[in-house]
Amino acid sequence: MAAAYGLYSHIQSNKRRSIALLLGLFLLVYLMVYAGALLAEAVSYNASLDWLLRAAWRDLIQAAPYATAGALLWIVIAYRFNQALIDAVTGASEVTRKEEPRLYNLLENLCISRGIAMPKLKVMEDPALNAFASGLNPKQYSITVTSGLLDHLDDREVEAVLGHELTHIRNGDVRMLVIAVIIAGVIGFVAELVFRLLFQGGLRFGGGRSSGDNDRGKGGAGIAIVIAIAFIAVAWLLSIVIRFALSRRREYLADAGSVELTKDPDAMISALRKIEGRGELEGSTSAVMEMCIDNPRVGFADLFATHPPIESRIAALVQYAGGHDPGPLSLPEPDNGAEQQGPWGPEPGPATEKPFLPSEPPISIGNPASPGEPPASGPWGPVQPPGPWGPKSGS
Repeated sequence: MAAAYGLYSHIQSNKRRSIALLLGLFLLVYLMVYAGALLAEAVSYNASLDWLLRAAWRDLIQAAPYATAGALLWIVIAYRFNQALIDAVTGASEVTRKEEPRLYNLLENLCISRGIAMPKLKVMEDPALNAFASGLNPKQYSITVTSGLLDHLDDREVEAVLGHELTHIRNGDVRMLVIAVIIAGVIGFVAELVFRLLFQGGLRFGGGRSSGDNDRGKGGAGIAIVIAIAFIAVAWLLSIVIRFALSRRREYLADAGSVELTKDPDAMISALRKIEGRGELEGSTSAVMEMCIDNPRVGFADLFATHPPIESRIAALVQYAGGHDPGPLSLPEPDNGAEQQGPWGPEPGPATEKPFLPSEPPISIGNPASPGEPPASGPWGPVQPPGPWGPKSGS
């Protein structure tokens, strides 16, 4: 009971921390607006630094309602169309029980065992081994797995991966991460817009001032431009750091949640071992990779990884869930002749069309002698042809 209490305490703590981080991410939008206003004033007027800072603050107050409305509109649009955009990028398509009985049954059993509404199930045709959950509300929630993952993981491992993604939905991680990506997209868009206008000379916000603004001074424009660019860079970097903070910790909790659902830490560990280093989805955006069970990065790029290393996640499962680490695993070849899962269990595959019949009769019935031919003779006399239950007894 203590372990379960500890897990749910961590989940609640993570939710509170995530909400605080999202609020901080939203505040970065206003920092970007202020930086843009300061940059505009510096380009428009060669005034003192103090005057430029105060002018940028006035611009921020005037622009705040528009910035808020723009950010909320961006979120509403993303709320409505984010799943369609993800499907367009990944090429994933929804599957039914008839199309993927094995996968559908595994997910359905997990949902029934915890009384969870079943999300949509999608398959992405890609040889990489990966999976992700997406959606902003119960009607949109879906779990997508790659065909490569289905080919190389056994039922226990696939169930562990589904439990991992289902935990992301249960914990609200999916909604948090999508909103974080949306807001970070606003910040990135504003940053790109400001820099484009700066280098193209299109920034002109500092038109008519009142008579009280005549004593502007001079010499602060250069420093103001440097400060504005620094603010933009800091806002962009902080948005990345906040996204990392939202992503890294939630993976540990999702691994633990999968073990809680399946009661099989070894399956989660072996699934991670097979997935490690094989999860890169070619052509997918960084936003999609952030949602995946693994977002592989090597070398310098590992500094910007949104997921903790596989080794660290496995070490946590070994230490806290009592799992056993088999070490790095090679991938088995897909068995095309293996039995297929039907809606009510295994179905005969191509190699086992009639599993209850032997390939040859247990006895050789033989051909009876043709009419008019004498029966075959043995060393002790005529040999009778065998019957359906073995050799006939002689007369």
